[in-house]
Amino acid sequence: MTASQPNVVLILADDLGWGDLGCYGADRIPTPHLDALAAEGIRFTDAHAASAVCTPSRYALLTGRYPWRSPLKEGVLMGHGPSLIEQDRPTIASVLHSAGYRTGAVGKWHLGLGWRHRDGSVWDARNPEDPMEYQLGDPLARHDSVDLDAGSTVDYSQPFTGGPLQLGFDRFFGIAGSLNMPPYAYLEQDRTRGVPTAMKSDFLPGQRPGYQAADWDEHEVDLTFVARAKEFIADESPEPFFLYFAPSAPHRPQVSPPRFRGTSGAGSRGDSVVFVDWMVGELVDALRDRGVLDDTIIVFTSDNGSPTIFADELDPAHRPNGPWRGQKGDTWEGGHREPLIVRWPHAVPAGTVSDEPVDLVDLMRSISVLVDIALPTDAAPDSRDRSRALRAVPGSESSSLRVISSMGGALAAIEHPWKVVFAAGSGGGLSGEGYAGSEPGQLYHLGDDPAETVNLWSRRADVVDRIRSRIRDVVGADLPFSADHLS
Repeated sequence: MTASQPNVVLILADDLGWGDLGCYGADRIPTPHLDALAAEGIRFTDAHAASAVCTPSRYALLTGRYPWRSPLKEGVLMGHGPSLIEQDRPTIASVLHSAGYRTGAVGKWHLGLGWRHRDGSVWDARNPEDPMEYQLGDPLARHDSVDLDAGSTVDYSQPFTGGPLQLGFDRFFGIAGSLNMPPYAYLEQDRTRGVPTAMKSDFLPGQRPGYQAADWDEHEVDLTFVARAKEFIADESPEPFFLYFAPSAPHRPQVSPPRFRGTSGAGSRGDSVVFVDWMVGELVDALRDRGVLDDTIIVFTSDNGSPTIFADELDPAHRPNGPWRGQKGDTWEGGHREPLIVRWPHAVPAGTVSDEPVDLVDLMRSISVLVDIALPTDAAPDSRDRSRALRAVPGSESSSLRVISSMGGALAAIEHPWKVVFAAGSGGGLSGEGYAGSEPGQLYHLGDDPAETVNLWSRRADVVDRIRSRIRDVVGADLPFSADHLS
């Protein structure tokens, strides 16, 4: 292996906020492994997910494409949602696989699967007659007598399509959605491990009704993921490898093992962040044991900001999203500003803290450049090459337009130092409307007002109009239905 052909380990935590790590200022949650990763690499302060909620954020990360260009315009998929990524769309995994990488995905998928139903059908995300999302279990269209969310129409004895194996991964072991979504079963390659036959009877906070496999135990899921990831790393096949590791923590329900409970001063969710930190340490140790640690690009980030509405899980003295306004789902910074740490001694100077703007949608193109692989012409259309920023090479792209969507499908655009939100309030995030003013949209000067407290929408209509024009050029025919103020 050479420096131009490094392994890549991409770690995506679930609902971990900008302020949850010691290296980002958390003083109630010990995160020594991630702090060490940052000390040995580069830590970004201005990194953003393309969406403030799980499914669309992961879509953008793996495809280099803005999530509102997909059929999912708002919300998230449930565990039985249809496959969202087209099978012919390049992903970071398929690009690396085509270049000779061994590829594996371990953990939470949450991008839909082509489940086979008992009537022989497979729902299509692009067919308006098939359900796309049914977060509340409401009856939809021709399926109005069925509890869709529970999976009562699914034939679990059959393999699913449209999953990781069709999108560039050689190996997959994980779960369909989050730990609060059925099916409550491990997925291995293209099917459930075992057949979920019994309805779940014991529920943790936020869990929904659905079928459960005989070997299912929420408390063992992330531990099992770590074991599978370490097995993948330990495989001494000669080719370089790409591992996408997506633990379920610290997304609710909080199920960290007993040894981690009480290890933080930030409640049960803080203990789960400690658990995430331990997982990172286990993967780093596995790389070191195999002798490939310094030949591996390690990227750590999160899919969206932390929720702050679950008081039973969060100590009020801890601010999981740091100083930023808002939380998961919101257009405000707390919904989508993420921790981002990159370690690669061959090219990344240790101990660097960067305020260069990097979006997670940029990672596909940037990683491809770092490993010296050309992308197909139709790949990653919204992904910029930020490899210079990842290597701490000076050269700001602060004038580039950055587009972010909320849980409710509203759009925000950042053109440093300005941020425009084309919606009132949180844009349909977990904070609700939140903003008490009467303006139809929001404009903030992030340099003078990083807390997003002074809305300049009416006072600086020239800025709003300029950014509206730029964002319309980006969005084109893919304009989300909820972005009314772009017209």
